Amino acid sequence: MDWLITLFTKEDSIAHIALLYSLVISLGVYLGKIKIGGISLGVTFILFVGILAGHIGFTGPKETLTFLQDFGLILFVFMIGLQVGPGFFENFGKGGLKLNLLACCIVALDVLVMFGCYFLFFDSKDPSNLPMMVGTMYGAVTNTPGLGAAKEAINTVFPNGFNFDIANGYACAYPLGVIGIIGASLAIRFICKVDMEADDKLLSENESEDPQSKPHVMYLKVENAYLDGRTLQDTTKFLNREVVCTRLMQNGIVSVPKRDTVFKKGDEICVVCTEPDAEAVRTFIGTEIEVDWNEEQQPQKMVSRRVVITDSAMNGKTLGKMNFTSVYGVNITRISRQGMDMFASSSYRFQVGDRIMVVGPEENVQRVADLVGNSEKRLNHPNIATIFIGIVVGLLFGSLPLSIPGMPAPLKLGLAGGPLIIAILLGRFGYRFHLVTYTTTSANMMVREIGLALFLASVGIKAGAEFWNTVAQGDGLLYVLTGFLITIIPILIIGPIARLKYKFNYFTIIGMIAGAHTDPPALAYASSICNGEAPALGYSTVYPLTMFLRILVAQLVVLFCCGGL
Repeated sequence: MDWLITLFTKEDSIAHIALLYSLVISLGVYLGKIKIGGISLGVTFILFVGILAGHIGFTGPKETLTFLQDFGLILFVFMIGLQVGPGFFENFGKGGLKLNLLACCIVALDVLVMFGCYFLFFDSKDPSNLPMMVGTMYGAVTNTPGLGAAKEAINTVFPNGFNFDIANGYACAYPLGVIGIIGASLAIRFICKVDMEADDKLLSENESEDPQSKPHVMYLKVENAYLDGRTLQDTTKFLNREVVCTRLMQNGIVSVPKRDTVFKKGDEICVVCTEPDAEAVRTFIGTEIEVDWNEEQQPQKMVSRRVVITDSAMNGKTLGKMNFTSVYGVNITRISRQGMDMFASSSYRFQVGDRIMVVGPEENVQRVADLVGNSEKRLNHPNIATIFIGIVVGLLFGSLPLSIPGMPAPLKLGLAGGPLIIAILLGRFGYRFHLVTYTTTSANMMVREIGLALFLASVGIKAGAEFWNTVAQGDGLLYVLTGFLITIIPILIIGPIARLKYKFNYFTIIGMIAGAHTDPPALAYASSICNGEAPALGYSTVYPLTMFLRILVAQLVVLFCCGGL
């Protein structure tokens, strides 16, 4: 039995560290699946299992725990940035700017409420109270990367350390933070007298009326005398709209028109355009018709096939410059990225993982498929070099000191902010540096969850020794109360404003609130009561900017306000 005792007690043993993390993470994941009132804490329960392990003395060397904590945080935030990067800048479009401004107001109000609670309930002369309140705030808003950034900033301000760990404040506030976000979202429904059925119906109508550049396919008969003798290129220039002509029936033969193809009055064509442009295109060209083309009897069999871009040489190339129609005799009608269909405009830039609809003769379509890769196996191969190159650049960027007057220490984006920003930029512009940033959703989630699990387990184990004293003998219950106030007050202010002043749909609002708190349980609840995608859209619209602000604000608050303690 000595070997078993040694395995559990010899803290500097590699086997002991592996056993410690494996037990804490596995137990945390399983216990996190338990639902109380339909709500579960998910992977965050690892933190509480880690606290229990640290409390009973099941721990490891501080240096090892710190390394795994910080490395886990880097992996977590980097994979988040890589995922949200492609759509980060597009999220400020139609309605997105207002939603992001409302989310920024929630972040600012969280900080203001935190300071209000600090001055009302705590002794400002105690140097541990304000840092602990920062931890409480990040538990209240359920934002783990912000906690990591705050801990790193505190280590900069207090290099010799204090007898406190802000993870205790985080752990005190987190459970009610999850419940409070959902509860406050429900309260908005009653405050604003929301008719959920009416909102759901209106949302469905708006989604059907607002195509947002979805592709529209129609068959038209060329009736405009102006087009007789004009080329396809002349026609599209005159329309001044993005139009793709996929097939042409002329003299009883179906073919794929090219830019120099000449139209004749009476031709039948298949046109793909954006839904908002459909009426204008129809009015200019001619009547919409139903066709009965027997394409199988044509000299070349016409097919439509969806192929996937897997060749890294295609990364960043624009559709217009590929000349698919003139060189290969095919047309690209639709493009799908991350499950979303988009119109194939000439300015569209390809990325590895995009799926394109190719229309043309079967042999030509196969040539295009070979050109772009079309190998699902390649997508399953992780681009691990890009990840670690990005981390290197992110760490260098995060370590740059920015001296600001009045701050006791230079501002650094740190281990959380630096990799996050670089990952967002790589996700959006990586093709310019010939870097393939595509990872499958499952691969991204796996690396992200491993990083988060290592971070939470490390934080919990390190905080466990002092947690009981903080909760039972210290100000634990006060942290719970103040955390709850930090959670609900900003939501109860911004939610009604979003509804009553800006007239946002209720489901979009609760999705935005979940995104502003980077809280998946709240998003899951919002999605469960809505038939559409409005909660997910609101969540994804504000999530990238909010995540960045949470991390940045953590450092600003600590460096500006705690540095003078």
